[in-house]
Amino acid sequence: MSLYTDYLAEIETRKTEGLHPKPIDDGALVAELIAQIEEPGHAHRAGSLDFFIYNTLPGTTSAAGVKAAFLKKIILGESLVPEITPTFAFELLSHMKGGPSIGVLLDLALGEDDGIAAQAAEVLKTQVFLYEADMARLEAAHKAGNAIAKDVLESYAKAEFFTKLPDIEEEVELVTYIAAEGDISTDLLSPGNQAHSRSDRELHGKCMISETAQKEIEALKLQHPGKRVMLIAEKGTMGVGSSRMSGVNNVALWTGKPTSPYVPFVNYAPVVAGTNGISPIFLTTVGVTGGIGLDLKNWVKKLDADGKPILNNEGNPILDQKYSVATGTVLKINTKTKKLLSEDGEELVDVASAFTPSKVEFMKAGSSYAVVFGKKLQTFAAETLGVTPAPVFAPSKEVSIPGQGLTAVEKIFNANALGTTPGRILHAGSDVRVKVNIVGSQDTTGLMTAQELEAMAATVISPTVDGAYQSGCHTASVWDKKAQANIPKLMSFMNAFGLITARDPKGSYHAMTDVIHKVLNDLTVDDWDIIIGGDSHTRMSKGVAFGADSGTVALALATGEATMPIPESVKVTFTGKMKDYMDFRDVVHATQAQMLQQHGDNVFQGRIIEVHIGTLLADQAFTFTDWTAEMKAKASICISEDETLIGSLELAKSRIQVMIDKGMENEAGTLAGLIAKADKRINEIRSGEKPALTPDTSAKYFAEVVVDLDLIDEPMIADPDVNNADPSRRYTHDTIRPVSYYGGEKKIDLGFVGSCMVHKGDMKIVAQMLRNIEKTDGKVEFKAPLVVAAPTYNIIDELKAEGDWEILQKYSGFEFDDLFPKTQNRTEYENILYLERPGCNLCMGNQEKAAKGDTVLATSTRLFQGRVVEDSSEKKGESLLASTPVVVLSAILGRTPSAEEYKSAVEGIDLTKFAPPIEVPGTARSVHF
Repeated sequence: MSLYTDYLAEIETRKTEGLHPKPIDDGALVAELIAQIEEPGHAHRAGSLDFFIYNTLPGTTSAAGVKAAFLKKIILGESLVPEITPTFAFELLSHMKGGPSIGVLLDLALGEDDGIAAQAAEVLKTQVFLYEADMARLEAAHKAGNAIAKDVLESYAKAEFFTKLPDIEEEVELVTYIAAEGDISTDLLSPGNQAHSRSDRELHGKCMISETAQKEIEALKLQHPGKRVMLIAEKGTMGVGSSRMSGVNNVALWTGKPTSPYVPFVNYAPVVAGTNGISPIFLTTVGVTGGIGLDLKNWVKKLDADGKPILNNEGNPILDQKYSVATGTVLKINTKTKKLLSEDGEELVDVASAFTPSKVEFMKAGSSYAVVFGKKLQTFAAETLGVTPAPVFAPSKEVSIPGQGLTAVEKIFNANALGTTPGRILHAGSDVRVKVNIVGSQDTTGLMTAQELEAMAATVISPTVDGAYQSGCHTASVWDKKAQANIPKLMSFMNAFGLITARDPKGSYHAMTDVIHKVLNDLTVDDWDIIIGGDSHTRMSKGVAFGADSGTVALALATGEATMPIPESVKVTFTGKMKDYMDFRDVVHATQAQMLQQHGDNVFQGRIIEVHIGTLLADQAFTFTDWTAEMKAKASICISEDETLIGSLELAKSRIQVMIDKGMENEAGTLAGLIAKADKRINEIRSGEKPALTPDTSAKYFAEVVVDLDLIDEPMIADPDVNNADPSRRYTHDTIRPVSYYGGEKKIDLGFVGSCMVHKGDMKIVAQMLRNIEKTDGKVEFKAPLVVAAPTYNIIDELKAEGDWEILQKYSGFEFDDLFPKTQNRTEYENILYLERPGCNLCMGNQEKAAKGDTVLATSTRLFQGRVVEDSSEKKGESLLASTPVVVLSAILGRTPSAEEYKSAVEGIDLTKFAPPIEVPGTARSVHF
């Protein structure tokens, strides 16, 4: 047996699944291919040649290294392959886009054969994925008087790698396909339970929407040759919930264009649209692939004579259709006038927001990466030559308004801006390159981030990144064969790249499955930091954090930078006083409800929520910032008081020290560096040199929301409203109802306390409720299963030390065991308490799930269809979201409680409290500190 025959056996297996051969990333297998190619008459020569040319992955894979070296031998005449001429070898190198191929091209361009050097130079001029070592070689050769090096640098300074690309077409012909009505979660495009296959693009593509939908899309492509299929969220927003690069990859696979004839299953230029546009986080991902994202506005609210929305019997606005986008409708985009047109040329809607100068550049270049690296390369070349870079790229938009103060996010962006006009203060709307301080990669998108890093030829983390972490939380619940195959490989790659990793590839420290957002919240030790993370809930309560696709995470890791417009902000403040029996989670839900009551529309969507939370430590404030993903905000910022921020930083320091004590520190001393940075920030605050971040009093906001705590008099539940007559109103996070709405009668099949929305205080609330019920009733009996998953091991250790874990163990029918982790998904639940491993558990939906058709009450964030619970043939699955005490009581009762039952059950329990900063001195701390 050989690697090649093993590969053939795998191909036969994939054929039974309707799949093509898997792209090759193993250099040893490519070496076998080459040996068979070089042997005339070899039985497998033709197949090996085909795999070598068309099925070997580029970038920094070991396969790419072996392939590039062989192509170099062909070009130098050291190996003769009739089917691969030197000219064709150069073409193949040009499609490898960085990594070993750049090294080979530089070898040839700076070599002694003038003819070969000239050819290599022409290929180099088309490449943009050069790193410091590559640039250093060119610079040294130029200083030594090498004419080829000078020629290449002059081309880079003119950005010919971009200018010589064809412009985007003036008219884009489209045919529509409605993927669903209402908001479309990225789970529809790339289900969480198929996360294990994301790096196998063809296999993963089979999970998009449904097999029926895939056949319908293929039929549309046959019926409308030359037209691009546009995927639509009718009466909703496309891509809510997460960036999910795999979702865009799937759309591109079914509807886009091949990136290269020599790189299988990698497509670009998808077109996606929604009645209410594209979710901001998903729109970033669309840009990564050079795609188009349209805001259709094809349904509008019907207004009365006073200009107010007319509501139906359920209190929802009645919509009027401006124009139809029914599946199979032919439309056109004029990219010059930036209008969406009917087939006959009638103007339907302005789509200028989809064709800003920067987005058009992404489309022309085929990806946002190419533009980011291209700009960096042009700057380097111009500096090396001592010339001014040619004004090729659209200048960054700089908005500066004299006399206008700065919001918190504007302050952070100005402090971290790179390459802006010196001395100029920038406001919202400005396009800014910014330094990224903290980067997070999670385990189900991390495999793709690793692929992206290989594709862009990156081998080590940027030295400007303060800290980066690779989590293991999304696959924490079940250590099955898929996880065993994928996760160690991922951890090894990321550890070598320079990240702190949840698992030690060397096995020296215990695997940590802590929820990524909680770890990043601890690693963020400066309120002026910018954080990028591979998950939509990357929303820290210190600094400003942006959830991102796997590619943007890769870009941040490789370059230490991100590029985006400064978003507008919505200011959220609080008045009144929380009732003693209310939990802070109810304030979070009420914020969403009161915002909609005050403004009618969701003013949070696509903007920063600047929440003046002041007196809550970062752990508890995270409950608010985390939920802002469901508010469709781009990000959030907590305005904290000095002493509260110091308390949060001290807590973060202690938890980082625990990571060091566990052996998680790396050679670069990343964790120790973060502790030093926290100490520096604490000293700045205490000395008065630099107090906690606050906006200017003259800052301008898009809107302001004032949350009246006095109005919150009973627990609030976010309801997916699965039976709403209007499909566009289902599975949104806008239906917030008081617990009394259910009359104490709604049956609950499963309760879940866990995910990133809970903190140590929530675990203590569970313990306190169990003690109280045991004291009054003698024992605790559950009429529905209760799953409890602490977000971190630190929290469990603290609960053990404080005596709370014991009561949880007493009533648990299952407790996780790290020595013998579960290897199969749980499919049935008994009416007991389950103490599950720290991690995402049910919230992620890729491993654990409730039984089909269940009604689940959870503390998590996800109520999308099929995420936590799938539909059964008899009943739709429901995932309702509430505070920890409501969930615990509902599991014990087997139904939602009445308001009175709830008040009685929480009497004397330390719930997560909050009071507006003006009413509580800055030294106040939560009872759960």
